[in-house]
Amino acid sequence: MVISGGFGVGKTTAVGSISEIEPLTTEAAITEVAAGVDDLTHTPRKTTTTVAMDFGCLTIDPTLKLYLFGTPGQERFGFMWDDIVEGAVGGLVIVDTRRLDDCYAAVDYFEHKGIPFAVAANAFDGHVEHTLEEIRWALDVTDGVPVVVFDARERGSVRDALLVVLELALARTGA
Repeated sequence: MVISGGFGVGKTTAVGSISEIEPLTTEAAITEVAAGVDDLTHTPRKTTTTVAMDFGCLTIDPTLKLYLFGTPGQERFGFMWDDIVEGAVGGLVIVDTRRLDDCYAAVDYFEHKGIPFAVAANAFDGHVEHTLEEIRWALDVTDGVPVVVFDARERGSVRDALLVVLELALARTGA
């Protein structure tokens, strides 16, 4: 399962919240140069960023274990995505509703690759800036793409969002 989205939307946090193992992260300090490239307006306390991927895992039941791969959010790391998504059953595109345009690339990527995915609006500070219908319209995703609200910090909320993607992927396979 791939967890994707723009810079600073909560991908690393989501993997860390749900993984049953200590997640592998590739966090690097945000340098002055990167701060000039990456928009920190909505993430002023962010001091690190993923430069390769995050990895965790989650046992759904005794016969099903999900391996979680979090992508880096910046376009300059997009060249890694093809390797990260190879063999993925689905994707969760996390969005920050204060800056929906940051996730267009992730939505387009999953649509282009034909990988089943859901959109998860991260409830920063306990709320989202737009309704689910407004988010769907802004991202121009079909009714077949689930759009949910979740909190990347809460294990149960991340689990529920991932289960939406898993159910979508299973439905596509006819299982």
